[in-house]
Amino acid sequence: VQLQASGGGLVQAGGSLRLSCAASGRPVSSYRMGWARQAPGKEREFVARVSWNGGTTWYADSVKGRFTISRDNALNTVYLQMNNLKPDDSAVYYCAVDPSATTASYWGQGTQVTVSS
Repeated sequence: VQLQASGGGLVQAGGSLRLSCAASGRPVSSYRMGWARQAPGKEREFVARVSWNGGTTWYADSVKGRFTISRDNALNTVYLQMNNLKPDDSAVYYCAVDPSATTASYWGQGTQVTVSS
């Protein structure tokens, strides 16, 4: 499975971004998907996960109420809508297939999100 993430960029605090992650190579519709992030000097942490059909989601406390994960299995794509962004959200964001608590079966290449104050 290859994962191509996009949608990162530079945004002011309070702004919004929508990340996309397109999977290729094989369908991922039967897998949980997730988004993780890694800031400089910090460990990679998951921020959101979604069940195979989109019916169940999980969010880290730090993003709950501001981020929304969704998926379109027809397009083999997972999204992360990020609202009310804060400087602490600045990181490289990675999409993942079949995420566990700390790792995943497949990782995307990452997309940089920078939030200015």
